[in-house]
Amino acid sequence: MHTNRLANEKSPYLLQHAHNPVDWFPWGPEAFEKARAEDKPIFLSIGYSTCHWCHVMERESFENDQIAALMNRDFVPIKVDREERPDVDRIYMTFVQATTGGGGWPMSVFLTPELKPFFGGTYFPPENRYGHPGFGSVLTQLASAWRTERQQILDSAREIVEQLKKTVCVAASQSGAPAVDHAILDSGFFAFRRSFDTRLGGFGGAPKFPRPSVHNFLVRYYARTKNREAIDMVLLTLREMAKGGMNDQLGGGFHRYSVDDRWFVPHFEKMLYDQAQLAISYLEAFQISGDSIYADTARRILDYVLRDMTDEGGAFYSAEDADSVIDPAEPQHKGEGAFYIWSAQEVRERTGRPAADWLGYRYGVEERGNVLHDPHEEFTGKNILFQAHTIEETAAHFNAPLDEVRAAITQSERVLFEARAQRVRPHLDDKILTAWNGLMISAFSLGGAVLNEPVYADAARRAAEFLIARMYNPETGILLRRYRQGDALIPGFLDDYALFVQSLLDLYEAQFDRRHLELAIRLTEKQSELLEDRQQGAFFSAAESDSSLVLRVKEDYDGAEPSGNSVAALNLLRLAQITGRAEFRQSAERLIAAFGPRLSAMPVAVPQLLVACEFFLSEPRQIILVGDRGADDTRALLRTLYARFVPNRIALLLDSEETRDALAAGIPTLGAMTKLDGRAAAYVCQNYTCQLPVSEAGQLAELLQ
Repeated sequence: MHTNRLANEKSPYLLQHAHNPVDWFPWGPEAFEKARAEDKPIFLSIGYSTCHWCHVMERESFENDQIAALMNRDFVPIKVDREERPDVDRIYMTFVQATTGGGGWPMSVFLTPELKPFFGGTYFPPENRYGHPGFGSVLTQLASAWRTERQQILDSAREIVEQLKKTVCVAASQSGAPAVDHAILDSGFFAFRRSFDTRLGGFGGAPKFPRPSVHNFLVRYYARTKNREAIDMVLLTLREMAKGGMNDQLGGGFHRYSVDDRWFVPHFEKMLYDQAQLAISYLEAFQISGDSIYADTARRILDYVLRDMTDEGGAFYSAEDADSVIDPAEPQHKGEGAFYIWSAQEVRERTGRPAADWLGYRYGVEERGNVLHDPHEEFTGKNILFQAHTIEETAAHFNAPLDEVRAAITQSERVLFEARAQRVRPHLDDKILTAWNGLMISAFSLGGAVLNEPVYADAARRAAEFLIARMYNPETGILLRRYRQGDALIPGFLDDYALFVQSLLDLYEAQFDRRHLELAIRLTEKQSELLEDRQQGAFFSAAESDSSLVLRVKEDYDGAEPSGNSVAALNLLRLAQITGRAEFRQSAERLIAAFGPRLSAMPVAVPQLLVACEFFLSEPRQIILVGDRGADDTRALLRTLYARFVPNRIALLLDSEETRDALAAGIPTLGAMTKLDGRAAAYVCQNYTCQLPVSEAGQLAELLQ
C-alpha cells in the first residue's frame, strides 16, 4: 500500500488520501520549497471529507497509478481540507469562479511555484466525458505548456492575481459614513419575494439549498414592518422542508440540500452548520407562531446533534458523509444515502401489518420505490421517507382509530430507527471547528431558553467550556481553528472569532455567566487587532502574518454559512450596547460603510448583514434583570423573555454588586437598578430610558409587546 505525507495529518479529509499513489503534500513550506527548487507547477486539490464528488475523483484519478505517475513527475501535488483552511479555499475559489463562471468541490487549481493560479476547475473525469476534459489530458497539456510557454503562464498568473486583488477590494466611500437606510432593507425583502416559491417554499428552483440567514433577515423585517408576507415565506419554507426527505424523518437533522424543488430527494450529507442554523430558524418560528411543529423540528435537530455529533468532551463534530455502505459484505462499495433508504419489503418485515401499511401511507413508501427520477440508479426499489400524509389523513384513509394509528406509527418509527442503527453508519468527520461549534452553541443556548430544556442549556455550556479550555490561549488571546484527537492547531480566522463571540453573547444572554461576556469582549478586541482594516473598514478573513496567501479577502457572502463580516457587524453593535464603548460602534459603522455598495447593489447576497443593518437602524431595547442567577423568580422573567421573539435587544443580569459595578462602568444608569420588594425585577429600556420596573411575568410580557 502506498503511503504519503498526508498520513501524518489530523484532517479526516487528508487522511482519506494518505494511501493514494499520488505523492501528496499538505499545504505548507515543504511543498512550496520543492516546487521552487524543482521549478515545477503545483497541482492544488481542495475538498472535504464528506464531499461525494471528491470521493469520485479520488477513485477515478488519484487512485489511478498512471494518472498519479503524471502528477508526481510533472507537478507538486498539494491537498487542502477546505474546512481547516477556508482562507486558502476562498482565494482559489475566487479564481475558479472568475475564470470558469462556476465553482464547487473538489476544486482543482494549477499554481506557479509562487502560488499564483493559472488554470482551474472543479471535478475532472479521468477521460473526456460529461462535457469535461479528461484529467490525464489536462495534466499532459499543462505540463507541456509549462515547458514551452513558461513566461506566458507566469505573466498571465501575475496579471490574474492583480485583477483578483481589484475584484476583492472592499473599501468605504470617501465620506466613510454608512449609506444604509430602510430602503435597502425593503429592497432585500422585495428581492427575496420575487424568487420565493409560493407553492413549496424556498427561494429559487431546484436544487434547493437551505439558507437560514435569509430566514434571519425576513423574521426581523416582519417584526419591524408587520408585513405578513415576510414571515409567511419563512414559515412555509420551514414547514415544507420539515415534510421532505431532506429532513431525516427517523433520526432528526437535515441533509445538505434537495436535488428537486419539493425538498424530497436530498444530497444526504449532514453538516453541523446546517443543523445549528436551521435549529435557530425553527426556534424563532416557534417564538413567533406558537405552532408546536416548529418546536418539535428544532428538538429533533438538537437531539440528533447530541446523539450522533457530540464529542465526549462536549464539543461538536463537523459532518456525516452522504455515501454509506450498501452491503456490509462489500464495505468498499458505497452508495448515496444507503444508510437512510428502505425497500417496502424491509418495512413490512420490520413492522408487520397493519402498521407497515399505515407507516407506508404516512411516509410515501411505494412497492417499487418512490424515487422516480434516479439518473445514477442509486435508489432503485428503495424509498426515501417523507411526510406524504399527516397522521390524521392516514387514519381517515384506513378508517382506523386515530390514537391507534398514531401509536402504531410511533412504534414503527422506533423499530425502523433501531434497525437502521445496525447498518454501517456513514463516515463521520470528527474534527471540531471553532466557527461551526460557535453556531451550534448559539443554537443550544437558544434551544435551552426557548424550550426551557436544561439538557440543551448544559450542552451549550459544555461546548463553550471545551473551546475555552482547548482552543483559546489566554496569554496571547489567540483563538485556534481546529481540534482533533488531542491536537489543537491552525490560528483562527475571522469566522472563528466572529461566530465564537456570537455564541458567547448568546450564551451569556441565556445563562448570564459574566465570564462569557468578558471573553467575548477580549476576543473582539483581538479580532480587531489581527484582522480589521481600520482605514477602509471591515475585516480580512485571515491575519496578515501568513505569507503564503496571495490575496487577503474580506468575505461578505452569506451562503450556507454566514460570512464572518456579517456576524462581526452584529456582534460589535451588541457589544456597543452592552459596554457603552464607542469604538465597537465605530468599527461596525466602518464595516457597514465598506460593504455599502454591496448592500445597495445586491442585498440578496448579504442577508445576515441585513440583520445587522436592522439592528443598526433600530433603537435597540435594553432588558435588564435584577435578581439571583438561577433563582425561580429570575428564571420566570427569563422564560417570559424567551417565550416571544424580541429582536434588536440586549439582555443583562445584575446578580451581584460585583457584576453591577463591572457593567455600570460602561452604562452608569445600571447603578440605580434594584429588586422590587426583594423580588427579581425587569427593566425594559430604550437608549437606557427605562419604563417602570416589573416583577411579574405577565407585566413583563405586556412591556415586551
